[in-house]
Amino acid sequence: MNKIWLIVQREFLNRVQKKSFLIATIILPLIFPAIMAVLVYVSIQQKKNAEKETVQYVDESGLFVPDTSKFVFTKLTVPLSEATENYKKEGGFALLYIPKLDLYNPKGVSLYTRVSPSPSDLNSLEQMLENRIKEVKMQQFHIEQRMLDSLKTNVSIHSVKVSEAGEETSSDSKILFGVGMAAGIMMYMFIFIYGAQIMQGIIEEKTSKVVEVIVSSVRPFQLMMGKIVGLASVGLLQFLIWIILITTLSSVVLAYFGLQMPQQQMTEQVIQQQSQEQFKVLSALGQIPFSYVIVTFLFYFLGGYLMYGALFAAVGSSVDSPAEAQQFMFPITIPMLIAYFGLFTFILEDPHGPISVWLSLIPFTSPIAMMGRIAFGVPDWQLALSMLLLIAGFVFTTWIAGRIYRVGILMHGTKVNYKVLAKWFMMKG
Repeated sequence: MNKIWLIVQREFLNRVQKKSFLIATIILPLIFPAIMAVLVYVSIQQKKNAEKETVQYVDESGLFVPDTSKFVFTKLTVPLSEATENYKKEGGFALLYIPKLDLYNPKGVSLYTRVSPSPSDLNSLEQMLENRIKEVKMQQFHIEQRMLDSLKTNVSIHSVKVSEAGEETSSDSKILFGVGMAAGIMMYMFIFIYGAQIMQGIIEEKTSKVVEVIVSSVRPFQLMMGKIVGLASVGLLQFLIWIILITTLSSVVLAYFGLQMPQQQMTEQVIQQQSQEQFKVLSALGQIPFSYVIVTFLFYFLGGYLMYGALFAAVGSSVDSPAEAQQFMFPITIPMLIAYFGLFTFILEDPHGPISVWLSLIPFTSPIAMMGRIAFGVPDWQLALSMLLLIAGFVFTTWIAGRIYRVGILMHGTKVNYKVLAKWFMMKG
């Protein structure tokens, strides 16, 4: 055990003291708030300095009433052929042609532009025409807009979660969906990235013959466990630093823009005019046990990382280059891909369905699947069973990987396939 601890210390210090670790851990979190600040600033400046585009239009229907909130409209009283010729010579943002329309089957509306218009611009023009045609139809049927508005009814269902103890708490499915999606994606990324680092590190040591010196004083299994746990501690430290830095700096960036630009007054107005629906969202957000979600995330990150890390270590010990490892990488990533696609197909759509439950119990898919479900509320027995199975899965994969690792780490120049791996696994020693 003491030798494993020494290897853990070696791997931890070796990674933490590298410039690449400092860059990835400190500079990368600085990039996100910086990007946010630049985008917010540019967006605000663009809105301040933006000039409305001019749209020339030929209206043969006599129905079009332009809405000047987004564009400046110039009506042309010449035929379309002459208007298009002038547009080709003079240019401009767009030329809109509205022929005589059948209100129940409007066709033939055209927009002439020098460049393809954005979907939002095209949608704005279509919305203007649709609203105008709707108004004309209402006039024909002698229907007032006030009557139509009175027919519209909005129904908002307040979701209340009742615990087994009878406590009632507000919940919002959209917020829970976002938390589950973010947690599941982060779990997928971290396990894959740090697992690949284990494989890359083992391949580098194997090709540099450093491992032959190390295994002369420690057993291969101890070396494998030390590297896995050492890199896990590096990943955990990096993850915690990211959370603190990104959260703090993002808050500072938002506060800076809130103070420097005329948004303080806007914020006060929003607070005064806060709708009931917005209060519901804030209340539901406050009901999510983020500390519980973070602790669960850390457990499944460590469990999933250790389980997949052992498999990545076995692959790294079996090959001499990353290119050779590709054939063994795909079977390892299949369960992760199943969990990732299942996150969007089943888990976020029906977090308590049978497929979602099974995906969150099976050790190879539970780290991603359970994080997708955790914000929606998971029964205690399912969470406990999933954790126990994940620990058992880690022990099982470590045992398999250790038997391959002890042979493969000392092999060089061997053409490895699944038959060779099976032979190494069955070898006694």
